[in-house]
Amino acid sequence: QVQLVESGGGLVQPGGSLRLSCVVSTSIFSSYFMGWYRQAPGKQRELVASIGSSGVRTNYADSVKGRFIISRDNAKNTMYLQMNSLEPEDTAVYYCNRPGAEFASWGQGTQVTVSS
Repeated sequence: QVQLVESGGGLVQPGGSLRLSCVVSTSIFSSYFMGWYRQAPGKQRELVASIGSSGVRTNYADSVKGRFIISRDNAKNTMYLQMNSLEPEDTAVYYCNRPGAEFASWGQGTQVTVSS
């Protein structure tokens, strides 16, 4: 069973930056299309960024475009989300998974709180 482990969240002031990491326990990570999701209190989980298996193709939700950068290191089975110019509206629990073919077992997520 594939395990997803997110880390890197924390409390940051508006305008600040954070870098999230997602480690995926599988030998075929390099074949997976992957993405970052977030869920704010009282809201549905949403996909904010996705990345192709080779890392060349990326896509972003309009709400984060120009501020967030998704990347991956297939040699380390790890995906990243560099979050810049953070806003209070970015406050949420962030998860990683495989868009369109999500693994049944989600990770615990990592909390990002943007507040002054």
